[in-house]
Amino acid sequence: MKKVTDVLFSFKTTLILFAILAFGAAVATFIENDYGTSTARVLIYNHIWYETILVLTTVNLCGIIYKYKMWKHPARFIFHVSFVVILIGAGVTRYIGYEGIIHIREGQTENTMVSLEPYLQVKIKQKDATYYKEYQKEFASFWNDRFSHDIKFANETLNIKFNNYMFAKKGNASMGILTVDVTLNGETKTVKLPGKRGQQGVTKIEDFGDTIVTLEYGSKALQLPFSIKLRDFQLDRYPGSMAPSSYASEVTVIKKDGKEYDYRIFMNRTLHEGNFLFFQSSYDQDEKGTILSVNNDPGKWPTYLGYFLLTLGLIWNLFDKKSRFWKLTKFLKNRTAASFLLACLSTFALTTDVKADDNTLVDVSSAQNSIVNYMNSFKEESKVTAEKFSYLVTQSNGGRMKPVATLNKEILHKIASKSTMFGMDANQIVLGMLTRPEFWRHVKMIKIKTPKLKNVLGIDTSRKYISFAEVFTKEGKYKLEEEAKKAFRKKPTERGTYEKDILKLDEKLNISYMVYNANLFKIFPRIHDGRIDDNNKWYNPLDAFRYFQGKNKTAVETMTRGFINSVIAHEYESANKFIDMIKIYQEKVGSNIIPSQSQIENEILFNKLDIFFKLTLAYLLTGLVMLIVAFIVVFNPKFKPEKTTKIFFAVLALLFAAHTFGMGFRWAISGHAPWSDTYESLLYISWSAVFAGVVFFRKSLLALSASVIVAAIFMFTAHLTNIDPQITNLVPVLKSYWLTIHVSVLTASYGFFGLAAILGYMALIMFIFRKNRPHLDENIRNVSAISEIALIIGLSAITIGNFLGGVWANESWGRYWGWDPKETWSYISIIVYAFIIHMRFVKGLNNPFAFNVASTIAFSSILMTYFGVNFYLSGMHSYATGDPVPIPMWVYYTTATVFITIILAYKNRDLKDTVCHTKNQKG
Repeated sequence: MKKVTDVLFSFKTTLILFAILAFGAAVATFIENDYGTSTARVLIYNHIWYETILVLTTVNLCGIIYKYKMWKHPARFIFHVSFVVILIGAGVTRYIGYEGIIHIREGQTENTMVSLEPYLQVKIKQKDATYYKEYQKEFASFWNDRFSHDIKFANETLNIKFNNYMFAKKGNASMGILTVDVTLNGETKTVKLPGKRGQQGVTKIEDFGDTIVTLEYGSKALQLPFSIKLRDFQLDRYPGSMAPSSYASEVTVIKKDGKEYDYRIFMNRTLHEGNFLFFQSSYDQDEKGTILSVNNDPGKWPTYLGYFLLTLGLIWNLFDKKSRFWKLTKFLKNRTAASFLLACLSTFALTTDVKADDNTLVDVSSAQNSIVNYMNSFKEESKVTAEKFSYLVTQSNGGRMKPVATLNKEILHKIASKSTMFGMDANQIVLGMLTRPEFWRHVKMIKIKTPKLKNVLGIDTSRKYISFAEVFTKEGKYKLEEEAKKAFRKKPTERGTYEKDILKLDEKLNISYMVYNANLFKIFPRIHDGRIDDNNKWYNPLDAFRYFQGKNKTAVETMTRGFINSVIAHEYESANKFIDMIKIYQEKVGSNIIPSQSQIENEILFNKLDIFFKLTLAYLLTGLVMLIVAFIVVFNPKFKPEKTTKIFFAVLALLFAAHTFGMGFRWAISGHAPWSDTYESLLYISWSAVFAGVVFFRKSLLALSASVIVAAIFMFTAHLTNIDPQITNLVPVLKSYWLTIHVSVLTASYGFFGLAAILGYMALIMFIFRKNRPHLDENIRNVSAISEIALIIGLSAITIGNFLGGVWANESWGRYWGWDPKETWSYISIIVYAFIIHMRFVKGLNNPFAFNVASTIAFSSILMTYFGVNFYLSGMHSYATGDPVPIPMWVYYTTATVFITIILAYKNRDLKDTVCHTKNQKG
């Protein structure tokens, strides 16, 4: 019979505990959606059974660390121990820390908060003696514990017994009504206690002769070790609306020793005082009082220490040559998949931090001549090649197929707010950025406005443009790091011109960086398993290097490198031939969705015509002249305007025809009516204004002039403000510094998990046909190794990103974990992929078939995190209310296809892998 420790400290137990934790949390999100947060907390998150599983997981982890002497491998030891530290910190927060709410009116000082958690409070008064007892109680809409408590006092016993709990409807702030039976000296009274979460309950007094029993269910009062005075509450509304855009509390913190200081609390700016954190929660209807949420968290620093150790250990593990990660890369180093892996890793490093590739920064003065010489020659020699390059087709993030010329124009407009620079058009400039980033990063082409920002960067305030390199020091440090943090933390309504310019510059730097790495150019369709990719997805060069295989991959690498190397070597005839090859490849492989040649030419023509910008200038000039003439006519009755009106009408009719043509042209190109976004709606409003003048008021010169002025104003707004004129959006910039890191790292992980899922599915297909085909076995092993590497990187990224999100949340509003559905499903995904990574330690699961099945199915947890929560569950990260919406049919088809594949592959599952899934390997 096995020892208890052998069972408790086994990897099989680890996987069982992982499965319970993930399943319990998943069920809780649906319970919360249907029955409310309290029910989810009572039945799962805060229930003793779930906390017991967490404790057992911690014990199991400690035992495995000791059993396998993990301290001999520092990286592995650090990140495993970090989870123990984090759980200890979480336990301190859970059992010692507490949350609450404090309500303060303007001019008043408060040092009393009410607890967030509800309590059943019992006070017994008998003669001159008073007895008090409290029980922390929260109830669910079903399966409530039927408690019974005996309170002994003065040789007597008072019994409080659960009778019933009426749960409030979801969305109602009320906790409901707790009904209890109170028994003293054989006399029983039934008492109903209305309670409300975050507020003190209604007091009920029961008379038992010489004993008075006072009962209350709800939050209890807690004393703070300091006081807070509300000097002023401020609320800003959106223009023309009663809806608040932001609100803030100007407070003074008064300590016991008499010292005091002022502070401004608003959304995403928390007051820290000792272990207490205060963040803006709500306000009184008369706008004369504030409601602050309070969090006392003694577990903060242990938790933060755990986060630090986790990040350190996971990153170190990727560079530890004794780690599983390096064993897998060593296994692949002599195989074709190795280049795939290196591209995968380099792309991950490049896309997660804009400063990662700054080792190429050089002193501009020493490179000045070479850059100027390069620019001069490139300007004259690259025209034909840039024009041919612009006719290639690229796929937008939204799936729209468009010529590269459109993307080039959008890029230059984003970066420089121009369509041409240095005597070159957008096609030449972007081609240069793609092929010689080491030169173009020193070219002053990024538009900047605010003098203050120019001073921070140390440049002349008269300059309008800066280079990419000027925003970084020679050591690669981002000069605006601290200023960017401040700008990101401010509410959009509180940002001035300076902060907005910082955010614009940050976006332009990211776009420039993506151009340097070709991340925006999805120009390669893929042949997958001998057929065109089912979803017609196109890939940028780096992704093509990673995801393509066989001849398809070789062709893409040859064309891409040949094209870039030819441009670098000024061999433009050769570069043109490679562009022709890429075009032929696109037309052959992407024939399902590639636009016709006429569509491509039409869109390029549309870009060159630049109809709407030219119309803006025409409307402004025509409107101004017409308005002057109209006023002359008004003030000079002798002037007969008939001929003048006809002339102006003819001019305006021509402009209107051009406007209509442009709208129709844009409609044909975009495939939808041209009023789907802000830019297009402004164009449409302008068109309708001119339409009204031309059709209904053509005989009135004043009316015509008014209509064209209205059109000019709206066109001016569309083109000379921050409104994006492109048909599809580029990458949006996140508004919070911490959120930027949090989301970017998490998103990076999704790519790796998706890769693993695809590879897993490919392996399953090979399993189906591996009988009598022994060469497939080696391919399955290679694919499995690559997939496991992707999972290790993905798991590291999602874990680090998730906990960095916790730091951001705690620093922004004083709570780093709230079991929000999005948070919970991210946590579930971490557990799911940790389960897969540790499957190799269990004999029955230590085989390529089980691994590939798991890596394929596991991606459903990411899909649920990314899409499912948004549409099926309610929460602060959700875009929906949690109401059911129809599940797309493709979900059913995809699920059925995956499971049919698994079933067909099952009969050939008996493949051993002594390289990547070695028995008892603890690496």
